[in-house]
Amino acid sequence: MTNLNSLKIYTAALLATLFLLLVYLFLNHHYDGSIWQTMQQSKSALTGEYCEQDNTAHFFRQSMNTYSNLGYFFLGCIVVLISFYDRKAQMPVEKNVLQQFPLLSFFFGCCLIYLCFGSSFFHASLTWAGQRVDMNGTYSICITLTGITYYRLWIRENPSPGFKRLFVGALFCTVLLFIQLHLLISSLFLLPFLILLIIAGTVMNYRQNKNNFNIQPAILSLLLMIAAAVLRSVDVQKIACDPTSLCQGHSLWHFFTGMSAFLLYWFYRSEKV
Repeated sequence: MTNLNSLKIYTAALLATLFLLLVYLFLNHHYDGSIWQTMQQSKSALTGEYCEQDNTAHFFRQSMNTYSNLGYFFLGCIVVLISFYDRKAQMPVEKNVLQQFPLLSFFFGCCLIYLCFGSSFFHASLTWAGQRVDMNGTYSICITLTGITYYRLWIRENPSPGFKRLFVGALFCTVLLFIQLHLLISSLFLLPFLILLIIAGTVMNYRQNKNNFNIQPAILSLLLMIAAAVLRSVDVQKIACDPTSLCQGHSLWHFFTGMSAFLLYWFYRSEKV
C-alpha cells in the first residue's frame, strides 16, 4: 500500500469519526436520560461498577466511557477501507494470506464498528440490553481474531471465493451463538479462553514463519491488552478514582483494547510474501 493510499484511508476514517462525534454531541445535548427509564437496568448500574459518575439525567449516563468508543469506530473504518483497497489491488501473487481475503478484513472492521455502537449503547444507557450488545461486540472481536489466527495457520494456498464466504459466514454464526452462550458461561472464563487461543495460534504462526513476520506489532498488542486489563481492574476497584474526571480508567480500556486488536490484525496483514 502506497503512502498516498494510506493517507486517503486514514483521512477518510478520521472524517467519518469526526462526523460521528458530532452526532454523539447532538444526541447528548438534545436528549436526556428519560429515554432509558423504561428499560431494565444492568447490574453495573445497580452496583456502580465503574468509577465514572452515573448521571441519570443525561442521555449519556457515562459521557467519557461513551465518547471513548469512537476509537473503535475509527479503527474499524480503517480496516473496512483497507479491505476495499485489497479487493481492488492488482497482482494477487504478491499478496499475503490476509491480503488475499478482503472479506475477512471487512468483517473484522465491521466488528470493531459494532463494538463501538454496542459499547456506546451500554455506557449511554447502563441497561441490561446495552450490556448484552456490548459483550457480544467484544466477543465478535475475539472470535474474528481467532478466525484470522487459525486461518493463517492452516491455510497455505488461496482458497476459492466460496470457501472464503463460508468461513466468514461461520464466524458470523459463531458471533450470533455467543449472544446466548455468554449468558450460560461467565466472561471470566470465555474471554481468557479466547485470548489464550489467539496467543497460542499467533506464537505458532510466528514460529513457522519467523522470517516474514514482524513480531513487534504482536508484542505491542499483548502489552496493550495487559495494560488494558490492569486499567479496567483499577477502575472497577475505584483506585485513584475521580468520578467527574475527563480521564477514566474504563475509557482508556476502550482505547487500549482497540489498539491491541488492530495491532494484532496488522501483524498478520503486514506479513511479507
